[in-house]
Amino acid sequence: QVQLVESGGGSVQAGGSLRLSCAASGRTFGNLAMGWFRQAPGKEREFVAAVSRSGGSTYYADSVKGRFTISRDNAKNTVYLQMNDLKPDDTAVYYCNADKGVGRVVAGEGDYWGQGTQVTVSS
Repeated sequence: QVQLVESGGGSVQAGGSLRLSCAASGRTFGNLAMGWFRQAPGKEREFVAAVSRSGGSTYYADSVKGRFTISRDNAKNTVYLQMNDLKPDDTAVYYCNADKGVGRVVAGEGDYWGQGTQVTVSS
């Protein structure tokens, strides 16, 4: 079993930045691909970004390319999402996702989910 705990959410103005963190426990972190999803009010959960087990490959939704960066620190069992140039449309609850396969993470089919952290961007 894997436990995921997100942190770092908050309220910012448009153009601002936030860094989300997701700490994992319960399984060897280096064996897990990691990803971030988000869900805005009244909308379905959508893929944001993912990183392979080694960190060598990253994947992004078109809507966040060039603004968000996913990274991982296997020594700290943590994955990060650096979010720059935030827009009101980025307002959502952000969820961490993990699985052995990065393809399953990108598809939203990862076995493990965190509880989410709220990000609110005001104009």
